[in-house]
Amino acid sequence: MNQDKAYKLLALQEGISNNEAKALIDRGLVSVEGKKVLIARGEIDADTRFTVEKIEKIRPVFENDDLIVIDKPAFMNAEEIERQFPQAVLLHRLDRETSGVLLLVKNEEFREKAIKAFKRDEVYKEYSAWVEGHVTEETVIDKPIITEKRGGKAFSKISKAGKPAITEVYPELISGKKSKLKLVIHHGRTHQIRCHLRSINFPIIGDEQYGGRPSKRVMLHARVIELLGMRFEVKEPKVFDHFAS
Repeated sequence: MNQDKAYKLLALQEGISNNEAKALIDRGLVSVEGKKVLIARGEIDADTRFTVEKIEKIRPVFENDDLIVIDKPAFMNAEEIERQFPQAVLLHRLDRETSGVLLLVKNEEFREKAIKAFKRDEVYKEYSAWVEGHVTEETVIDKPIITEKRGGKAFSKISKAGKPAITEVYPELISGKKSKLKLVIHHGRTHQIRCHLRSINFPIIGDEQYGGRPSKRVMLHARVIELLGMRFEVKEPKVFDHFAS
């Protein structure tokens, strides 16, 4: 059977340039039969049909003189969103495939207050996730995390030499062989939830970097942030509801 590079076949299917096709694959938007295409230059059967996810529009949900609150779609880097709001800068970050509440600040005075609140663990951060397996009991994961670079990408692991990190785990729903969780984090280390859930053998679906099975996206959503007396919440994407059916 004839084969060709994935990005070239995708470019032909979608009627786009090779560079545009590479960018779609690199962003994690392209899958085949539910499995994400990971290597743009990988050889693949010439008759392969690709599915291309569409990125939802960036949607501000709140704005005042101090900050802008964004309902971040999956598949976008936080820095990409920051560039679209030149009057503001990122207060924190979410991974590319994580959706949810993202905060940008508009003045230095508020930024300094907010950073102090984050450092003192005075910010409430709640996430939703779908994971492999049945989670039936609440638990608290209190394990220090250290982050290193692997192949140019951040990778976190449990280590006595790491920084303190606590994740509260609350089961919300079981469907088939998977569970939906509410997660409340303290400290907010790089890839904290992903690393912690892997450490108790409940990896997030779609999070192949930390042992999850393939899916169209990492099933992690930043649902709520409470900061300096304000509360911001954004609904889970529709794909989260589909997992329950």
